[in-house]
Amino acid sequence: MAQAMRPQSSISLFATDGKPHPLQDTLMAVTVILGVVAFVTGFFHNLHLLSSWTGLIGIVTGAYGQFISETTRERFALIIGLGASAVGFFLGMAHGGLFGGWLG
Repeated sequence: MAQAMRPQSSISLFATDGKPHPLQDTLMAVTVILGVVAFVTGFFHNLHLLSSWTGLIGIVTGAYGQFISETTRERFALIIGLGASAVGFFLGMAHGGLFGGWLG
């Protein structure tokens, strides 16, 4: 017996449920952007405040996004953003930390 195929109205990589997810997509985009910023700035010693804070915020938003994600596309991008945020966070911590001499 042949099954009826649902028409795909838009190109959605692994978004198989066909429903909009505005909160999840926003968290995904924020996590990826913060991850890229944290990763790139993590390689510069003088930008440790920026890399450590953006990395920490990216880790928190990515973790919450993973918690509420509904599609494989969201989870894939969140894992990429989480990894970049974590690397940037750890490099920022190694270069001076979250406060970098402001406290003591």
